[in-house]
This record gives sequence, C-alpha cells and structure tokens, in this order.
Amino acid sequence: MFLKKLSLVNYKNFSTADFDFDEKINCFVGNNGIGKTNVLDAIYHLSFGKSYFNPIALQNIRHGEDFFVIDGRFEKNGLEEHVICSLKKGQKKTIKRNGKPYDKLSDHIGMLPLVIISPADRDLITEGSETRRKFIDSVISQSDKNYLNQLIFYNRALTQRNSLLKYFALNHTYDHDTLAIYNEQLHNYGTEIFRVRQGFLKAFIPIFTEQYKAISGNSEQVNIAYSSQLLDAPLEEQLRITVNKDKALQYTSTGVHRDDLSFEIEGFPVKKFGSQGQQKSFLIALKLAQFNFIKKQAGVTPILLLDDIFDKLDENRVAQIVKLMDENFGQLFISDTHADRTEAVVRDTHQSYKIFRL
Repeated sequence: MFLKKLSLVNYKNFSTADFDFDEKINCFVGNNGIGKTNVLDAIYHLSFGKSYFNPIALQNIRHGEDFFVIDGRFEKNGLEEHVICSLKKGQKKTIKRNGKPYDKLSDHIGMLPLVIISPADRDLITEGSETRRKFIDSVISQSDKNYLNQLIFYNRALTQRNSLLKYFALNHTYDHDTLAIYNEQLHNYGTEIFRVRQGFLKAFIPIFTEQYKAISGNSEQVNIAYSSQLLDAPLEEQLRITVNKDKALQYTSTGVHRDDLSFEIEGFPVKKFGSQGQQKSFLIALKLAQFNFIKKQAGVTPILLLDDIFDKLDENRVAQIVKLMDENFGQLFISDTHADRTEAVVRDTHQSYKIFRL
C-alpha cells in the first residue's frame, strides 16, 4: 500500500498544497516551523481521522479560515482508494472513501494501516497511563475491529455508570439494580478487552525486544510489563467491592480504563534510569514493533512516518535504523532539518526517493 497523491486546503499552515509521492521514500526538508510535520500529520489524519499532534480538531484549520480538506489517493492491493477528510466549523468531521461517507468514523480505522515515529512519542514515557493505553488500543484496533467495538461499548458504559454515580450523590439516592446493569456491561466488555490486551502483549513483546536489540546492538535488556486490576480478581467482583468508594468519589475507580504499561530497561523504569539515547531507542523499537505487528496481522505493509527521527541519536543507531528500513518497509515519509544528511541516509537504502524542500 502507498500514498500516490496528497492535496491540502486550509490545513494548519497550508492554504493549498499538492504533492505527488514516490512509492518508496519521500523526504520533507527545511527549517523548523515551515510545515514538514504538518504534512506528515495530514497523512496520519487520512488514516485515523484525527491529528496525531493536536486533538482539538478545529485548531487544525488554517488561521482565519472556516474549513480544511485533506485529499489522498492511495494504491492498496492493486486498487485505488480515494480518501477525503474534511471539517467545517459548526459541522461534524467527515471521512469519505471513494465518494461514500462513513456512518461512523471508527469504521475507517485499519483501512489505511500507518505508524508514526515522532519526538512527541516521548509522552509514552513521561505522561500518565492514559497515553500508554491509547498506544496499545491504537495498535490492536488497526487489525481487530471487534476489539475497537468492545472498547467503544466499554467506554460508553463507563460514562453512563459515572453519570449514575454523580446522580446518586446529587440526589442523595441509590439504585442497586440500575448500577448492576452497568456493572455487568463493564464486566463483559472489560473482560474481553483484558483478554485481548494480554494476548497482544504476549505476541508483541518478543517483537519489541528484537527490534531494540537491532537498534542498540544488543547492549541492554528491555521489557514491557502489563499492569491491570483484572490480574487480581474478575471485574464484576471488584466493582461490588469498591461500590462505596465509587459512590464517594462519584466515578468508577476500577476497570480496564486504569490499565497501564511499565517500560523497563535492565529491570528498572526507563523513565528514571534510561539515558536520553536509550529512551529514544526504546520508543523507536516500540514503534517498529508496532509496524511489524500490524504488517503481520493486517497482511498489508503500513505506511511509516518518521518525524525528525535522527534527532538525538548517535550515528551507530541511525545506521541500524537505516538497515532496518532497507529490509522491511514499504513507503516511508521522513522529515528533517538537514537536507544533506537526509539525502545521504536515503541514498544508502538503494531505494527510489523524492526530496521535497519546503
């Protein structure tokens, strides 16, 4: 699968822009602030229906305008796929595939497999558990529609249960039977989510450790540990035990929405004990493992976006990544401030490429 053409209208800093891409490697070079990352984000937007960098959709509209349009033409399994993502102020965002709008944006997830590696990934290490849950959910959802649906149903039931708990507190009342309905829903959906996450990590962690070895030269031992309250007891049981606590807090304190991943190097948290280079390598290995997992599960080679990938990496680790590129990847998009460095790197892959100077 590869992206052939991209057109932007009023997207971030672009009034209009058109690109014809090489099916292997495409590089955006230029000074900081010129819009290199915005092009990559537009491509991400076509795959996921949202920005990777700014979750507030309206802020992706060019300043002073009232709409944006991202238009992409892909080739997948020998067929052309035409995808348009657009947003107008005061209206819902729409995604059209070959002229037909989706009823639900979630139906589009997985149609255009894609992985991005960016300095913003550092949030996976530094931020809270929600960021890491979003990562694991994003990887699984690209190749498992049922999991995505279970997640949507779980979050809906969670919102309803939390609203009910607030209602209890506000009205000084309590309805055991209604709460039991939401407990059952959370248990059913949450148990399936927990089961899939466990199975995913069992398959994913060996891929990740191999990627880290390839990048780091096998110099450190790394691991990902899964933390979940469901490891201790079934969710339905825990919801009964914590009911008084939840009534006092006015929200649901137990469930898969509190799961987390622990990133470790030599048995210690990479956040505290990993050097800047080790953390960067850890994140790149994580994303390359995501790439390989999706490629295997979906049967399609994802598009790979590399945003400022060579920042803060030593030459040896850059060389290892370039070697991995040459062996495994389909279409690559790279942004960098150093045109000569970028061209030297992509030339060594012996693949066709285009350089876009912004």
